[in-house]
Amino acid sequence: MTQESNKDSIDKDMSLLGHFKELRSRITWMASFILIGMFGCFTIGGFKLMDFLLVPARRHIPDFRPQYIEPLENIVTFFQVCLLGGLAFAMPVIVYHILRFVSPALTKSERRWAIPISFGASLSFIGGMAFAYYLVLPLALNFLLTFGQEFARADWRIGNYINFVTRILFILGLVFETPLFVMGLAKMKVVTAKALLKKWRAMIVMSFLISAILTPTIDPVTQSLVAGPMIVLYFVGIGLAWIVRR
Repeated sequence: MTQESNKDSIDKDMSLLGHFKELRSRITWMASFILIGMFGCFTIGGFKLMDFLLVPARRHIPDFRPQYIEPLENIVTFFQVCLLGGLAFAMPVIVYHILRFVSPALTKSERRWAIPISFGASLSFIGGMAFAYYLVLPLALNFLLTFGQEFARADWRIGNYINFVTRILFILGLVFETPLFVMGLAKMKVVTAKALLKKWRAMIVMSFLISAILTPTIDPVTQSLVAGPMIVLYFVGIGLAWIVRR
């Protein structure tokens, strides 16, 4: 009995070791594609991308030019922008490897969804960033840059500005993946559309709470602009959950 127990223990340890090796391999793939995307931004269009991120502020203050007051602030900010570009570039690979890692827990028919969901999640992420750039950031920056301008001039640090912009872009990129996430949970029978619909009040409160935690400012305008799409996309996810499990 003791020998059998030891053998079972060895098999379980080997299985656990195999999972860790697989996890390491998939993290390596994801990190490699992020680095490739960062390198592309660094060599091709990093400075153009930084200038592109300044456009929403210059719509309201044409001569807006952030400053940097630390020796490495400009360099760190540049790499932060390249990291966002690398994440956007690597998003299909990231989602695909996450799904493949959990695929042993899925059925054969559910595994076929890996590639379509990977591309769908990537398009949703890019769509969320576009929504943030063209709608949320102009409204939020209009409020932040013009509030009290008769008393003080907006003279932001480049690090603070890029941190604000990239965080909003990244958060809304992830938020726009909410419907696919909910649909996936419904497909795996973890949740149902009916159960999710019953929690809509709690979801509204949770959306504003998450927005307050994640957004870099305390103003209600920015938080509402982030929480609003989160609530709408939650109901879109309920609709997708009903479609895949009706």
